[in-house]
Amino acid sequence: MLQSYRMKTYELLAKISLVPSYLWDKLWSPIWKRAMHHCGKGVYLRPMSSDIKGLKNLSVGDGTSIPKGSTFYCTKATLTIGRKVVFGPHPTIITGDHRSDLIGKYIIDITVEDKLPENDAPVVIEDDVWCGANVTILKGVTIGHGSIIAAGAVVTQSFPPYSIIGGVPAKLIKMRFTEEQAKENDRLLYGE
Repeated sequence: MLQSYRMKTYELLAKISLVPSYLWDKLWSPIWKRAMHHCGKGVYLRPMSSDIKGLKNLSVGDGTSIPKGSTFYCTKATLTIGRKVVFGPHPTIITGDHRSDLIGKYIIDITVEDKLPENDAPVVIEDDVWCGANVTILKGVTIGHGSIIAAGAVVTQSFPPYSIIGGVPAKLIKMRFTEEQAKENDRLLYGE
């Protein structure tokens, strides 16, 4: 009985310990949303518990959920996240790369001014995408609407709508729907 009481007390204290972080995010979230290029309605964002750079290049659609622990770097190229996108814990999206071909310079000493245009490229995640835990999406990638990215995947290339992808590097595992089912889903969701 005493053991059960102690466990419940510790569980309650553990939950209470999460409140300050949640409230801090709640306080700053509206400011971060206004600093974005675009932020839709009903976006869930934990900015102070995440690492987000380049807000002016970040667009997020209605109803998207960006969890704490997110890492989004979109400093030189845009990151566009569609409507109703859901991320598992700790997603990483990076729209740029380091230049690594300069002779006589350490990579860490290469500045933003040294970068080439091809070192940065936009990332687009279309509507209704589910990204599993610890997904990494790199520059120049477009994920088609209705796709699912398996946990732990490293996405280095684009995929069409309704793809189920996974692996390192990510590859197409299968399509979510047949072509007819995809058309019907598009008609019902998007009026297409």
